[in-house]
Amino acid sequence: MSRRWRRIAAVGAAVALVAVAALAVLHSRVPTRTLVAHFTATVGVHAGSDVRVLGVRIGTVVAVHPEGATVRVEMRYADRYAIPAGASAVIVPPSVVSDRYVQLIPAYTGGPRLADGADLPTSRTAVPLELDDVYRALDRFNQALGPQGANAGGALSDLIDTGAQNLAGNGANLAGTLDGLAKVLSTLDNGRDDLFGTVTDLQDFVTALAESDQAVGELNTRLAAVGEQLAGERAELAAALRSLATALAQVAGFVRDNRAQLVSNVDTLSQVSAALVRQQQAIITVLDTAPLALSNLNLAYNGRSGTLDTRDDVMGPYDPATYVCSLLAGLVPATQIPKECVALAQTLNASHLPLPDQLRKLLGLPPASSSTSGGSAPGTSGQGPTPGAPGVPGDLSGAIDRTLNGILPS
Repeated sequence: MSRRWRRIAAVGAAVALVAVAALAVLHSRVPTRTLVAHFTATVGVHAGSDVRVLGVRIGTVVAVHPEGATVRVEMRYADRYAIPAGASAVIVPPSVVSDRYVQLIPAYTGGPRLADGADLPTSRTAVPLELDDVYRALDRFNQALGPQGANAGGALSDLIDTGAQNLAGNGANLAGTLDGLAKVLSTLDNGRDDLFGTVTDLQDFVTALAESDQAVGELNTRLAAVGEQLAGERAELAAALRSLATALAQVAGFVRDNRAQLVSNVDTLSQVSAALVRQQQAIITVLDTAPLALSNLNLAYNGRSGTLDTRDDVMGPYDPATYVCSLLAGLVPATQIPKECVALAQTLNASHLPLPDQLRKLLGLPPASSSTSGGSAPGTSGQGPTPGAPGVPGDLSGAIDRTLNGILPS
């Protein structure tokens, strides 16, 4: 059995050796690039340490050589990984005891690539702070505060004693102060958007004032002039204010003494206003027709005889049948109008004879123009005889009394 296991072990070792050789051959065929970086110290970095980008291994450290006050580190990484031309190299300690690695920063996002064989000076490299450096800095700080430093005359001790005496018994107040300060800072943090928005709006306001500096200056000049004018007329202004106060007192007394009458007048005025609103259309009609009626009255008045000369034409230019049908069309619904009236309207329209608006509406025609002859509705009176017109004695044309015997102004 031992001989058999020895054979198996020998075969396994041979297979492993072949696999390692194959990997070495494949690795040698992968295109790579070289990079040299100079560090002030390389604690924990040696040949075989990783070279990474964003924590991903892309190559290894080939050699580490001290060169005076710096250390030369030669690295090799796969060519398929692009490194920006302005990249830097830093030594990263994953933990206190594990090996460190070299990280290239920043990651490539576009632009020129780092050349093959590039050399990075110490200005483009960084090393982590060692624990000894921390202890050394603390020791220097303690010495600076010690008897040979700031506390040589006991000033630091006096400061500590004074602080202890001032804080003695004020722990609760100090805790409350710190708690209130924390709440204030939390409130400011929660309202930081509003605070910065206010500052931004204030900046916009100040900018607008700066842009309107000339206009603001002119406004101030005018305000100063107004102030000077008011100052020069302060006596008159004071007298006016006193008079206004007296008038307001009198008005208040009048309103107080006549409250009932004022209420009654306002109520009556509201009733009158309501009546005017209800009769709005009637008032409009009166205002539209009153000028024509007064003009007709003026033309119909015979100043020589003191009479109104009119010509009654009740049916107008229409025959009795047209007049009756017009009345029916204006009083009863269209469905109740006799068919003879519809036939009469069609005949008059076809013959281009005068047609009242009621019959035109019955046929679906628009109303006749007010200037058309015979367009007035049946039953309306025409204008009275005009002095000097045909049918009126010519000697009356020069004796027109347009004042209606003194009723109207001349």
